[in-house]
Amino acid sequence: MQGTIFGHQSSSIRQKVTMSLVPLVAVILAFTMFFRNELLDALSWSKSPVDRTSDSCPSGYFWLRGIKDCFPWLSCEMIRSEVVVLEPIGRGAVKQVFLAYWRGNKVTLSQLAAAEFRNDFFHGLEMLKGLQSKYVVKLLGFCEEDLTILTEYHPLGSLVNVNSVLEQEEHNDLNTWEVRFHLALEYVRFLQYLHNSPLGPRVMCDSNDLRKTLSQYLLTMDMHVVANDLDALPLVNRSAGVLIKCGTRQLHGDFVAPEQLWPFAEKLPFSDDLMPPYDEKTDIWKVPDVTDFLLGQVEGSDVVRFHLFQLQQDCKRTKPQLRPSMVTVVQTYKAVYDSLLQESELLGIHNEMLHEL
Repeated sequence: MQGTIFGHQSSSIRQKVTMSLVPLVAVILAFTMFFRNELLDALSWSKSPVDRTSDSCPSGYFWLRGIKDCFPWLSCEMIRSEVVVLEPIGRGAVKQVFLAYWRGNKVTLSQLAAAEFRNDFFHGLEMLKGLQSKYVVKLLGFCEEDLTILTEYHPLGSLVNVNSVLEQEEHNDLNTWEVRFHLALEYVRFLQYLHNSPLGPRVMCDSNDLRKTLSQYLLTMDMHVVANDLDALPLVNRSAGVLIKCGTRQLHGDFVAPEQLWPFAEKLPFSDDLMPPYDEKTDIWKVPDVTDFLLGQVEGSDVVRFHLFQLQQDCKRTKPQLRPSMVTVVQTYKAVYDSLLQESELLGIHNEMLHEL
């Protein structure tokens, strides 16, 4: 009997000691995560052309695996002589896309598909050149004479495929709320970059429905998001009174922002001349729908939705001036992501301690 009592007392003492350690572990974990995040942010924004692993090269240069140094964008002559086109892999209104091969690397070659979209094609090229960053697909070269653009190849395709990719057995361990929420975080970070870009505030206009919006972004093999289709990024200049309209045709549906809908449906037939312009707040209206899709239906995704609920409601304000800025959206996403990740890691440590008792 004494042995049993002693065993219970010993177990109780171990549990008390374990529970007393939990706050200390939480503090240590918080500091660890803070410094880890600061280090990762510093590394991701490094501009040193010497650090090939950070994939940062001077403007007009790129780096791929198998290439020792940063390489200048390929010219017409080099594209014609060194790039081998393998097969078509996609086609849109503006471009036809081919899988190609260059110096041991699979690459993507895009070519103008229809002459009437020539201006869109060159607009997309200028956006690719001016917005090169970790948020945008890597430009490898272009030939204006041949109407071709060469970019990095990402075999997983667009964000439309995210569910089918993560549900594959080989990616099963990545089909978590952490990975999915981080994809959503990278999506809103791109929009923040776009609204504050070196080319001025730009609006992602090729986004009239969810599938079309998702098709503008690629999913990389290491589970990152990069913007790919930049053919429709008009400039907003409030100080000059310049707002935008996404195309000249009437838009429909709940996915587009209310200010993108024809406001005189009962009184007048649609006229582009009478359609009021709008600004980048249209992108913010669409954020909750894209995020909801990216989060999917995995364990923990509903907890993320709960923590984002008020922000998502604010993004859906009918009046665009009442919606938050993309800076606020990113800050909130980042805070929720870090908080939930910390709670998850702390819970894992706590459960592991209890399991060892």
